[in-house]
Amino acid sequence: MAEHFDVVVVGAGISGIGAGYFLQQRSPDRSFVVLEGRERLGGTWDLFRYPGIRSDSDMYTLGYSFRPWTQAKAIADGPSILQYLNDAARDYGVDKHIRYQHRVVAAAWSTDAAAWTVTVERGPDRERAEISCNFLFMCSGYYNYQRGHAPEFAGSGDFAGRIVHPQFWPEDLDYAGKRVVVIGSGATAVTLVPEMAKQAAHVTMLQRSPTYVVSRPSEDGIANWLRRRLPSKIAYGITRWKNVILGQFFYSRTRKYPEKAKERILGWARGHLGDEMVDRHFTPRYNPWDQRLCLVPDADLFDSLKAGTSSVVTDEIERFTPTGIRLKSGAELPADIIVTATGLEMQLMSGIPLTVDGVAVDPAKSLQYKGMMFSDIPNLASSFGYTNASWTLKADLTCAYVCRLLNTMRSRGLRQATPRVTDPEVVPAPFLDFTSGYVQRGLGKFPQQGSKAPWKLKQSYAHDLMMLKFGSVDDGMEFSNPEPGGARKQAA
Repeated sequence: MAEHFDVVVVGAGISGIGAGYFLQQRSPDRSFVVLEGRERLGGTWDLFRYPGIRSDSDMYTLGYSFRPWTQAKAIADGPSILQYLNDAARDYGVDKHIRYQHRVVAAAWSTDAAAWTVTVERGPDRERAEISCNFLFMCSGYYNYQRGHAPEFAGSGDFAGRIVHPQFWPEDLDYAGKRVVVIGSGATAVTLVPEMAKQAAHVTMLQRSPTYVVSRPSEDGIANWLRRRLPSKIAYGITRWKNVILGQFFYSRTRKYPEKAKERILGWARGHLGDEMVDRHFTPRYNPWDQRLCLVPDADLFDSLKAGTSSVVTDEIERFTPTGIRLKSGAELPADIIVTATGLEMQLMSGIPLTVDGVAVDPAKSLQYKGMMFSDIPNLASSFGYTNASWTLKADLTCAYVCRLLNTMRSRGLRQATPRVTDPEVVPAPFLDFTSGYVQRGLGKFPQQGSKAPWKLKQSYAHDLMMLKFGSVDDGMEFSNPEPGGARKQAA
């Protein structure tokens, strides 16, 4: 007989640890377990070990609503973020609910039992076992942990040096005094280049096309001033809302006035690099926020370029050679090490196959509900953050809303909550409107959104806060499947 919990949380990263906290605080009468496929918690912040790994969001919004970030740096390095997550899991007792090396490989819903049966492979021998639950909460992120996006480059087998993907950074890689080419222009590339340039002979960022790059101070002066004068939770709350409001204002103005925003962002870059460099290598063909902006703390990338320890080349690759990369322009880039910062492979809920009453279901063919559930799939939620703000802002709201659903079901004596599209005017639309390569490659694996609430994604924390904290739980949601023996009278 399968071991049973009220809730199974899949993944022990930012979202999964947050889920454990909220379940204990908001639904304390519910049993839960957190299943983590890897040997350690932390998710992204444990998996990625490349030089300079850091957040590209401020820690006052990437941090949890319930746990203040108290370090001086707002743009934090990976080890500090991982320590924050470990401390949170320990201090709130979530770590006691985590089972490591438990890889979920399938999940099957039974309406009669009002339960999911989750099949796991556990331990190094991948022993199969089953765990049942009334509610399945997927907190496993949005990309494939086993494989990054790695295009096939002609001649890669001829290259005499090492080829490295940042997602699987080798501990023994010595790049001191070496010539390094980093392929890519996204968040990973702009992090790697200035950090590796501190030891390498030279680092070249090779990009096919430019990206918007914005510099911000690594420390938030207002936040540090507030923390010296106010209790940490109050100072943190004020800073969190300050950054949410400023971020949303900047995003909305950028989308409304793209040409003015483009002029301003490029003007900031020109102040560091001059017209020629910006015109050639930092002026994208798209509007700001058609793709996520790249953040560089304290202008570290710009300083590295000015110092000559790194450079940027905008061109396309013809092929790898034994000594480097030949470009379509005919130029050659010499390299001892090539880093393919070519992006992630998007994946919905770890690609786990789902069945509902014996019939296979594909969430990609459903409509997303409130950015967290899927039409016609019962008692299943997934944590997915914002594209224009910190992941954790939406993760916190999602965790709290899952608890609302659990408490509503219990108070009504019902065991099942299923999003249903009953409005004929709801028209499907793509899940995300980003033009980033990794998004476009992976869109087919994700559900669509609808043209009206609660099926439409607003990408707005303030909007979602009002909808998820104060809005109705009945809009677009079908509650059903009474508990045996009649409804239980408990307060939500």
